[in-house]
Order: sequence, then structure tokens, then C-alpha cells
Amino acid sequence: MSIKVAILDLYDGYPNQGMRGIQEILNRFRTANAVDLTYEIFDVRGKNEVPDTSFDIYISSGGPGSPVESEGSAWENNYFDLVDKLEAINNNPERTDKKYGFFICHSFQLMCRKYKLGKVAKRRSTSYGIFPVHKTAAWDNEEIFSGADETFFAMDSRDWQVIQPDEEQFERIGATLLAIEKERAHVDLERCMMAIRFNQYFFGTQFHPEADPIGMKKYLLEEENKEKVIAAHGEEKYYEILHLLDDPSKLELTRKEIIPSFIHYAINSMLVA
Repeated sequence: MSIKVAILDLYDGYPNQGMRGIQEILNRFRTANAVDLTYEIFDVRGKNEVPDTSFDIYISSGGPGSPVESEGSAWENNYFDLVDKLEAINNNPERTDKKYGFFICHSFQLMCRKYKLGKVAKRRSTSYGIFPVHKTAAWDNEEIFSGADETFFAMDSRDWQVIQPDEEQFERIGATLLAIEKERAHVDLERCMMAIRFNQYFFGTQFHPEADPIGMKKYLLEEENKEKVIAAHGEEKYYEILHLLDDPSKLELTRKEIIPSFIHYAINSMLVA
């Protein structure tokens, strides 16, 4: 079978590593699994491009700026119109061509706002680095992912967060909270939501599961980028990130696990539909 993937680019032309990371995962997946997989990129914010509903899998990227101030904008209206169309297909018992969606960081925040799952708020300070993410008890029952460790490590880069989960709304729409931010006993701040299964077909992460440690290290070692990171986050944070990028049990494990497992899940579900 052939698999068509739509990549929804929400970076609005902002320089990033995310788009390269998503494409690299798809290219590796195609080669490693000998799958007839193709993808097409849509510049959602910059050119107001959205795909039609003929794709099998939709991967929506991170991006800069506020996930709140875009409410009512032309691009966001078109974006949510697409999501509504995909949901209509998934909710139609006569349609066997179900649509699978993965929503990253900025896209995750937009979807949480759409579904009213919590409060989308600006952080007190920017979160940037490689941090532990804590699985909830529901993770053990998740059919997409494996692994027994209570925590895993992921790349986090954001000024916004989704906090105060509305448990009644989660239950109402059938969503499941799968991971939360690391515990910070010395800081009196709420932990944000880090991974959610929105429904049978849509999944999202606040962190960046597409982050590639080799590519990231190459990027950070370039003098201009090194100076930018140190100026924004400090020298200690810069060298901490470099150290963690060299640990195969950290970012590389997450990159190999999250999105590839989701694609496997989607394809297997299509085969039995």
C-alpha cells in the first residue's frame, strides 16, 4: 500500500530544526520499513496553504509566537476547518479511510485550545533544553508506545504551555493525558501537559519528538548559533545541552520511539480497516 503524509508547516518562515527533523524521520521510516511513503509540505501560516483530505497521515509542526493571538486569523480558520473535515471522516462509520494526525508543540497548544482541555498560558520564562518528561499512569495502557521507564527525555523549546487540565472535558471528548512536565519541588509552578491522545486518531506532544541529536549538535556548534543560545539561555545551559546530545539514552531514544511508533500504529490500523 502507498502512504501519503501531509506536513503542516506552522513555522511562518522562522528558522528552525523541526521541519528538517520531521522529513528525516519520514525518509528513514520509508527506507527502514520498505514502505511506499511520500510526503508534501504545506506552508500553513506563511502562505495560508492547507492540504485536502486525501492524505493518510497529517503531521503538524511547532512554530513561533502566541497560540492564542492567532484566534480568528485566516490561516487558523483554514487550519481548524481541515481538522474538522478530518474528524468528520473519522466519525463517519461508513468511511474506512481514517485520517491520523500528530500535533507538535505550537500545534499541540492550538489543539488543546480547540478542545478546551486546559488553560493555554504564557510561561514565566522560556523553556529551552533537554528535559525529563514524566509519564502518567495512562501511558502503560497506550497501544502506540512501549518502554517501562517512568520518564524519558525530550527537546523542549517554548514560551507557552497548557496547564490546569479540565478532567471533565477530557472525559467528555475521550482524550487521555499521557505525560506531564518534570516535577520541580523547589519551584511553585504548575506542571504543564506534555502528551495527549486527543482521540483514537489524533495524538500530540508539547515537546519536540522530531529533534535529531546529531543535527542539533552540528547546529549548536556553529559559532553564530552558539552565541545566540548563550545570549538567550546562558553558557551553562548551552554546554548542558551539548552533553545530553551525546547520550544515546536521551534524545535519540525519543526520536526513534515517538513519531515512528505513531506511523506504525497508523499504518497497521489502515491495514485492518
